[in-house]
Amino acid sequence: MEKTLYTVIVFSENRPGLLNQVSIIFSRRQLNIESLTVSASSIEGVHKFTITVNADEEEIDKVVKQIEKRIDVLKAYYYTDDEVIYQEVALYKVDTDSILESDEIEQLVRKYNARFLEITRTFSVIEMTGHTDEIKELYYALDKFGVKQYARSGRIAITKSTSELLSKFLSDREEEAKG
Repeated sequence: MEKTLYTVIVFSENRPGLLNQVSIIFSRRQLNIESLTVSASSIEGVHKFTITVNADEEEIDKVVKQIEKRIDVLKAYYYTDDEVIYQEVALYKVDTDSILESDEIEQLVRKYNARFLEITRTFSVIEMTGHTDEIKELYYALDKFGVKQYARSGRIAITKSTSELLSKFLSDREEEAKG
């Protein structure tokens, strides 16, 4: 079967050890996590894991079902890139002298819709928000000037759905409990 990059979104309570439990599910199936971001969600007290992984649909479906069996997990979903809006953030540190010697770095910053986050006498930090391939392109373009440090976040994503699927799930569950 053909592998696709899936975005897995897991909603959970904020409990120690849950990240380990979730990552073990992927490693048992020999699936490498490409990126992982954890943050608070739009629902108070609920945290959101955003995980990207290359898998076929059968594998990812099984993984999501296994994740949902964890006691602290409220619900998990998986999406293809066309079902979510997503971004990553990258930081690039370059020598300030490189910027002063040529206007090419400034042109690259404009071309990639990046921005200077900090400029000191010795180094400058450039920030870019975008997709993985765009972020890598800017890295390779800047690398000829000597990127001193580089960091890239994991993916953050929201669905193209008009409502938060977890909200509907929680309200349905609440109705069932009232019985």
